[in-house]
Amino acid sequence: MAQRILSLAAEEGPERLQEALQSLAEGELGDMVTRQALKGRETAALLRGIFKGSPCSQRSGVLRRLQVYKHCVPLVESGDLHLSKVSEIIGLLMLEARQLPGHALAELASLFVDIIKGGSLTNGKSLELFSTVLTALASSKENLAYGKGELNGEEFKKQLINTLCSSKWDPRCVIHLANMFRDIPLSGEELQFVVEKVLRMFSKLDLQEIPPLVYQLLLLSAKGSKKTVLEGIISFFNQLDKRQKEEQRVPQSVDLEVATMPLDQLRHVEGTVILHIVSVINLDQDLGEELIRHLKTEQQKNPGRALCPFSVALLLSVAVKHRLQEQIFDFLKTSITRSCKDLQFLQASKFLQDLFPQQYDITAVILEVVKNSAFGWDHVTQGLVDLGFSLMESYEPKKPFGGKAADNSYGLSKMPAKQACRLGASILLETFKVHEPIRSDILEQVLNRVLTKAASPVSHFIDLLSNIVVSAPLVLQTSSSKVTETFDNLSFLPIDTVQGLLRAVQPLLKVSMSVRDSLILVLQKAIFSRQLDARKAAVAGFLLLLRNFKVLGSLSSSQCSQAIGATQVQADVHACYNSAANEAFCLEILGSLRRCLSQQADVRLMLYEGFYDVLRRNSQLASSIMETLLSQIKQYYLPQQDLLPPLKLEGCIMAQGDQIFLQEPLAHLLCCIQHCLAWYKSTVCLCQGAEDDEEEEEGVGFEQNFEEMLESVTRRMIKSELEDFELDKSADFSLSSGVGVKNNIYAIQVMGICEVLIEYNFNIGNFSKNKFEDVLGLFTCYNKLSEILREKAGKNKSALSNKTARSFLSMGFVSTLLTALFRDNAQSHEESLAVLRSSTEFLRYAVSVALQKVQQLEETGQTDGPDGQNPEKMFQNLCKITQVLLWRYTSIPTVVEESGKKKGKSISLLCLEGLLRIFNTVQQLYSAKIPQFLQALDITDGDAEETDINVTEKAAFQIRQFQRSLVNQLSSAEDDFNAKETQSLITVLSTLSKLLDPASQQFLQFLTWTVKVCKENALEDISCCKGLLSLLFSVHVLYKSPVGLLRELAQDIHACLGDIDQDIEVEGRCHFAIVNAKTAAPTVCLLVLGQVDKVLEEVDWLIKKLTSLGSDTSDSSQASNQTQALEKGVILQLGTLLTVYHELVQTALPAGSCVDTLLRSLSKTYAILTSLIKHYIQACRSSSTTIPGRLEKLVKLSGSHLTPQCYSFITYVQNIHSESLSFVEEKKKKKKEDEAAAVSTVMAKVLRETKPIPNLIFAIEQYEKFLIHLSKKSKVNLMQYMKLSTSRDFRINASVLDSALQEQNSEDAENEPHNDQSSTVEQTDENQEPKKKRQRKK
Repeated sequence: MAQRILSLAAEEGPERLQEALQSLAEGELGDMVTRQALKGRETAALLRGIFKGSPCSQRSGVLRRLQVYKHCVPLVESGDLHLSKVSEIIGLLMLEARQLPGHALAELASLFVDIIKGGSLTNGKSLELFSTVLTALASSKENLAYGKGELNGEEFKKQLINTLCSSKWDPRCVIHLANMFRDIPLSGEELQFVVEKVLRMFSKLDLQEIPPLVYQLLLLSAKGSKKTVLEGIISFFNQLDKRQKEEQRVPQSVDLEVATMPLDQLRHVEGTVILHIVSVINLDQDLGEELIRHLKTEQQKNPGRALCPFSVALLLSVAVKHRLQEQIFDFLKTSITRSCKDLQFLQASKFLQDLFPQQYDITAVILEVVKNSAFGWDHVTQGLVDLGFSLMESYEPKKPFGGKAADNSYGLSKMPAKQACRLGASILLETFKVHEPIRSDILEQVLNRVLTKAASPVSHFIDLLSNIVVSAPLVLQTSSSKVTETFDNLSFLPIDTVQGLLRAVQPLLKVSMSVRDSLILVLQKAIFSRQLDARKAAVAGFLLLLRNFKVLGSLSSSQCSQAIGATQVQADVHACYNSAANEAFCLEILGSLRRCLSQQADVRLMLYEGFYDVLRRNSQLASSIMETLLSQIKQYYLPQQDLLPPLKLEGCIMAQGDQIFLQEPLAHLLCCIQHCLAWYKSTVCLCQGAEDDEEEEEGVGFEQNFEEMLESVTRRMIKSELEDFELDKSADFSLSSGVGVKNNIYAIQVMGICEVLIEYNFNIGNFSKNKFEDVLGLFTCYNKLSEILREKAGKNKSALSNKTARSFLSMGFVSTLLTALFRDNAQSHEESLAVLRSSTEFLRYAVSVALQKVQQLEETGQTDGPDGQNPEKMFQNLCKITQVLLWRYTSIPTVVEESGKKKGKSISLLCLEGLLRIFNTVQQLYSAKIPQFLQALDITDGDAEETDINVTEKAAFQIRQFQRSLVNQLSSAEDDFNAKETQSLITVLSTLSKLLDPASQQFLQFLTWTVKVCKENALEDISCCKGLLSLLFSVHVLYKSPVGLLRELAQDIHACLGDIDQDIEVEGRCHFAIVNAKTAAPTVCLLVLGQVDKVLEEVDWLIKKLTSLGSDTSDSSQASNQTQALEKGVILQLGTLLTVYHELVQTALPAGSCVDTLLRSLSKTYAILTSLIKHYIQACRSSSTTIPGRLEKLVKLSGSHLTPQCYSFITYVQNIHSESLSFVEEKKKKKKEDEAAAVSTVMAKVLRETKPIPNLIFAIEQYEKFLIHLSKKSKVNLMQYMKLSTSRDFRINASVLDSALQEQNSEDAENEPHNDQSSTVEQTDENQEPKKKRQRKK
């Protein structure tokens, strides 16, 4: 039969063909097509023949066609046919489909919907036909039966799509369906249906099937609904990530069905999806812009949902396309700083922490992206690297004008910009560790920045380089050429950068000989450079090499100040390189360095400061170094025992024209000798024993030489008078003349030599009385010079001369000395120590040097002298010093000491200052070691286990000691009250209170105590009052919101200063004795307003969060609960603040800063009230919410307790200013020309102080305007609580007008009534006001 139909189809006329087809029974036609298709013979020709014999003009032809279509669709989906055959059949059916009438198309489309619902689609090939049918149906003009009614083609298609999207889909056919919808013209609403349905299907699909589906969805988004598609994809993967995290946190998941997602599979799928999105964005730029737009709006509402690891990775991949890079990086950087600021904001306020228990931290999210990128996300790495450098450059440490770089790793680590910079460094370091291909690129960029940004601080880049080198020195061998290129530029870099850079690459020098050799070449050239900085760089480099290349036989030094860090280098590379070669190499370097001993003082200074460290790390070089030092000191030492002074000071200076310079820092040279000798005696001599007699003799030779020399210098320095050094009281010390400069240099050298000898004699003295008498003799010489310099500096107030010279005592010695002086109770030491203890000046000097050392540590993170750069040693010394100072301060009160004091600060006060600095320094530099620090201070349980140190308890114990001291100060008689000490005590308490846990009982006790002190002590000292109240606020804010406290303080200020209406007597409620006539204004008033401003900032921040929550439509129940909590918090805060202002605006504040600040603060309050009202207007628009009763109460309160009082206060302010102007006018009449300048000053001041008034009035009127809007929207009359505003432009007082008119009618002259009028109405401000207006016109 098939052959017959084929032959008939070949004929011209269709009549015979139609007859043949009509003669076929119902099922035969289908069977014939199936047989032909399975045989693979001329199926298309047969179908063409059938269609030719079934014209759409005849009903039977349409039915036959439908029959063929209905038969072919299951046949194609059955999977029995070859794919090429399937494509042929579908192609033909698609061509013919457009000729079918509407009702046939509708029937066919309904059939497809049933097939999809039934889940009998297998390969989805027939869906191509479905898309053609639906497209044809949409353009059909016929009315088609649907249910009981009729629909046109377009509406019918819409109904079908609706039905299809509401029904269940077989997961296998989702991708085919998504692909099919691309070919159908869809309206916006239909597209939204389809997209939402496909997104809902994500969770039902296997993970591997998601990427192709996402790709289809993205192609579909070209028609529209881009935002929905992106939002759906991002939230789906965000949920998966969260679930994965949950599973990792709870490894044995109870619900085993859920835990089906291997991590690497998820990451690979995410990576593929990101690649798909990026490739589609490359074709469709609008999608990229929609992505940024969507994330920006989402970030306002819910940053945790907007910036999750998946979306950040996606953004960074898209950022590689330059068109969007700037937008994306700007968005990420603002998000990072905003997140850091929000976290900082939340940590500073308990009130906000209660409202926002969960805190979102973007830094963790970005570092998670770096971790995830290890799963083959190469497309993210470039974005990560660019973001890291962008952050480090945008938020790098700033260099203050004309000063040194604002310091790097110390200080304000909590600042958002600093945190952003650190995040950038972390991103780069982690990316470096994870991705090998990009390592050389990161290294090159870091090195380039170190070189090119030499003028600005580069410490953050050097720290990053150091971490990179430590993480993989062997990997860096491949990039050694880049490092050697950097070395070529060493001589052009600042010395700090050179030292940092060399320290950072030091592990590499041990691995790579070529790098080391190129460095040596560069340094040897630099030693002969004309530039001083280049020569200093050479010395720094050579010292570093000497420290790190050990000669065989050197003692291993456990107290290394710089750990080598890279464990993988420890396979002693240079040992096999031959330690004899190391020795030759080190001696060659020493030879180069000897040449530097004839260069400028700065270069010599570096050598003297570096030799001790070299010696300690490389003990075999001891004899060479000691001999070098010996030959150097011999140039200045006078061996004749009776010559005074013992050293040639004139050889230390050099004249160039008129100018005089220091050529040889003799004190530093002696200091270096003293430390090296002490180390040599304590270490080398003990270890050598009698191994090598020759060496022993040689060692003893220089050791003996040094000892005899130092002994002789000590003896003769004690005998020397100041005149021997050409220094006495009559000498010139001014820095403007050559002689003065020379004398200053001499004085500093002599003082330095005395200090070095003090340390030397104390250390070798072994508590002998004679040695301690020598120490005191040296100190006398030092003290005389110190007094002269101080005296001269007092006379000529030059900034340079006011600085005290830096002490030469080492930090270790200072701690030993203080312990001996104050805490040594040994019977055998008592007699010798009594010598030193008898001199109060010496005790004061010891404490003040400790203070100076701590200050240096606080500012630079290191101190001069041995171990000054070793944080561990510094920490141990700091603990010892603190113990002594704490004991000294608490056991001998200042009052006891002051009675016998002559001049200068008392020792107790110096101890307190030292403690304050130490507590600050420990929190800045050693925050991780605070438990050990507090443990060291607590002498009672020194043996306690380190593991169970409770910081809060220990800190509370120390706080109690200082509380006692403060209470003693406050309760002392007026004559004994020491404001400086009180202030320091308050600052110490404030510093220590940061160590208390705000949730602990101790914290609450401390807060209660602080409140009690403020309530009971009528402090009149302004600075102490300021300190105490600031402490109260800073502590209170971490416990709960301080608004109640502020209200009480405001009431006290009101009671203290009186009311603006003089007739009203203020009720004398006194809560805080600290608020009194001397402190109330401006001190307390400004502090209260400052704290009010902080509360307003919090409220403003909350209102912004409220607004963003209001625009968030998802998860409504949770969002509405949070919204209600926030609204309640905001309204309660504002309500209490209004009562604070209610008191303050009725207070007779003196003109000046208080009035000005209050007016500005009021403007801000009204602006915030307005933004709250706007939030409710928006809420009323978006949903039919009713206004909460709380808001009505707040509005009522503002109408009754604030606005009217504000207008009265404005009048009061204008009056006091008018009075001051009229007072000036009167003076002007008396003294015409002399007072012109004074008048203009007062007028300018009045104008400046009345400037905030118009802003306040505008803010009040804006508030009332939006209240009217809200009243209309909510149908609640909120304006009933507001009184009519005063018109500020024109004011007439009726009674005054009447009396003026009556007087004008009288017979007197015109001027007199004016005088009478002014006397009768003193209370009103009409007289002054016109003057005020005229003044404004001038």
